[in-house]
Amino acid sequence: MSDIDLKRFFLEQVRLFEHFPADKVEEIVASGRLATYEGNEAILETGDEGQYLGVLITGHAEISVTDNTGTRTVLTQLGPGDVFGVMSTLTGDRVTADVIAGNRCYVLLIPLETFNTHILTNPKAIGYLSRMLLERMRSMSLDIVSAKSSAASVLSLNSAHAGKVIALNVGLSQIHFGIYDTRDLGSDVHGIIDNADEYVSRISVMVGPQVKTITRDPFPLSELLPVMQDAARQLGDAFAFELDEVCAVGHRVVHGGNRFAAAAVITPAVIADIEALAVFAPLHNPVNVAGIREALKQLPDVPHVAVFDTAFHQTLPPYAYLYGLPYDLYKQDGIRRYGFHGTSHRYVSLKSAEVLKRPLGELEIVSCHLGIGASVCAIDHGRSVDTSMGMTPTDGLIMPSRSGSIDPAVMVHLMERQQMSPEALSTLINTESGLKGISGISSNIHDIETAAGNGHHRALLAHKAFCYQVRKNIGAYVAAMGGIDVLAFTGDIGETSAAVRSLACQGLAYMGIKLDEEKNRNLGKVDDFAIISTDDSPVTILVICNDDERLVAWETLRAIERDELIREAKAEEKAPMPIPIEISAHHVHLSQADVEKLFGPGHQLTPEHELSQPGQFACAEKVHLVGPKGRIANVRVLGPTRKETQVEIAMTEQFKVGLQPPIRESGDLANTPGITLEGPAGSTVIERGVICAQRHIHMTPEDARRLRVRDKYVVRVRVEGERELIFGDVIVRVSPSYRLAMHIDTDEGNAANIRTGMLGYIEEIQSRH
Repeated sequence: MSDIDLKRFFLEQVRLFEHFPADKVEEIVASGRLATYEGNEAILETGDEGQYLGVLITGHAEISVTDNTGTRTVLTQLGPGDVFGVMSTLTGDRVTADVIAGNRCYVLLIPLETFNTHILTNPKAIGYLSRMLLERMRSMSLDIVSAKSSAASVLSLNSAHAGKVIALNVGLSQIHFGIYDTRDLGSDVHGIIDNADEYVSRISVMVGPQVKTITRDPFPLSELLPVMQDAARQLGDAFAFELDEVCAVGHRVVHGGNRFAAAAVITPAVIADIEALAVFAPLHNPVNVAGIREALKQLPDVPHVAVFDTAFHQTLPPYAYLYGLPYDLYKQDGIRRYGFHGTSHRYVSLKSAEVLKRPLGELEIVSCHLGIGASVCAIDHGRSVDTSMGMTPTDGLIMPSRSGSIDPAVMVHLMERQQMSPEALSTLINTESGLKGISGISSNIHDIETAAGNGHHRALLAHKAFCYQVRKNIGAYVAAMGGIDVLAFTGDIGETSAAVRSLACQGLAYMGIKLDEEKNRNLGKVDDFAIISTDDSPVTILVICNDDERLVAWETLRAIERDELIREAKAEEKAPMPIPIEISAHHVHLSQADVEKLFGPGHQLTPEHELSQPGQFACAEKVHLVGPKGRIANVRVLGPTRKETQVEIAMTEQFKVGLQPPIRESGDLANTPGITLEGPAGSTVIERGVICAQRHIHMTPEDARRLRVRDKYVVRVRVEGERELIFGDVIVRVSPSYRLAMHIDTDEGNAANIRTGMLGYIEEIQSRH
């Protein structure tokens, strides 16, 4: 955007500056700093100093707060022309809410000095900001109180659903489970069924310090619930449960891809999505689904919920989750960093806030889950912003038997030089590498430490390599967040190996990470949590006893309650919210330069009538389109002018002109064909710009909230009529400047005998981008 365009934007669209003279606006704009933020990136964060007033130029963002359950409440949606950072710049206090980019945002940051000198001296600007501040303070008051309150336990399972909640984690060789009673919060049962030995199943169940171990013959998955009942009964009648007592079942699922950003009540469609995502987790998702299907057979009348390992990491910004591969591999095949151990990292973040008695939305946490799998996560103000695992759980740290990150060319080398098959490579990097592969002894950290203590060179090397990678990633994530308040260790290794914790913290005192070596060395078994930092350490170092199953149970109850609220809200609606349908015939958007080529120097477009979208109008001017094969005469020009000329035609018209334009969103002109335009004063040839417009819905943020969608969601829309039809792949476009309307082209309208003014209804959300 040029300086002239930026000045015009501020004069025309930013209400704060509508009473400023043009030269004053130019001076304010010149003093600001332009910045670009990617989707999910924090523009401002809770606790930041108020150094800037921000103005959103393009994109959309949201102002939100995070409470101590990690729940993010959106207070305000921001679109082009909106300002933020008002409260902190006016009051001098620190920022009390996060401003998070929803997609790529172009922002002008006006420094505090300019704000004080030029904006605070304008009475009308002060009046406008004061009204805005009052509105936002009303919205924030309840949420900030909620965020700062410290409940006895943020993971309380108190619920209106009285009964037993079962949490299941069905894996390849082990099944972890938890049994929780919402009526008796002190009787949590934890269990592990170890099926690694094909000849015997070993079952451990525990309540607090009480542990019972059982061995029995291997059993099919169909007997899982009866086996769990028998195991729980070993702890005493008080801990036994009957199936009719079960009020909900939560299932840990490894891979949720882009599809799931939160736990989901299980339906056939959810199961189908989990199965489709098995391409990214072929060892995990299929067994997760098998566990779901068996539990559904035995408990068909209670709600089942899928809690996804990847969901917590859906807040990663694109620059953190993209690999350095061609972008089309991400767009078409979903190849990106997803991250795992999400339930563990989220539990750690919630527990850390509880221990420190501080709002989660203020904390910067590095969480180290070190167990059979190992990953490090940067949790910034309650949001995962980076994590070491990638598209699969094999990426990242060296692990007990997984390789972690390696040069991808190593795989090519092994395929070419040692003729290794994909199956052999998978076995190599998942079961024969890591601590086991380097040491040649074992994947067990305590066996490694014993051997290293006895002078075994490769065991010592494996231990050093593992600890080095943990320490390196801690440092990287402190840099990524720009600070750290909590360093937490969890998982079998993180909770039991004092040596690993010590070496992981070694040399990090300059970051404020000061380990109390005596506390660490004498820690022993952790029942809940322990603080192992020195008393004067700026950073709190925690060891947190992992309780994935409790988090699964907690997420399960929250998902059920959320689902019930949505269904109640839908039931309360007298009718689904209708969306007006408009047929968009072929048309042209012109740049001013092309207007003058076609209609003469200095020519300005002549508005003939307004269109449904505010500020858009049909013009008196028409042009002819000339392609390699033929022409389309008298195509209407729409205004106002744009930066680049764009031509929109229907699919059937592409044969007439001899072009094959792609289906695109308006403005997405990369790699599109060009065409010749003829007007009364001349012609112009555009090198690109011909598209078939992707069907889309314009809506305001208020419409989006009512319809429960967001910008760039893709939905299916049902249109009633003589030839009722459901349109898929309809993209949602949200902006305060829009008016609710769905646009389809003439071909699509003819297919369903649709006329402008008919109504459509959103049937379902296809994808959330």
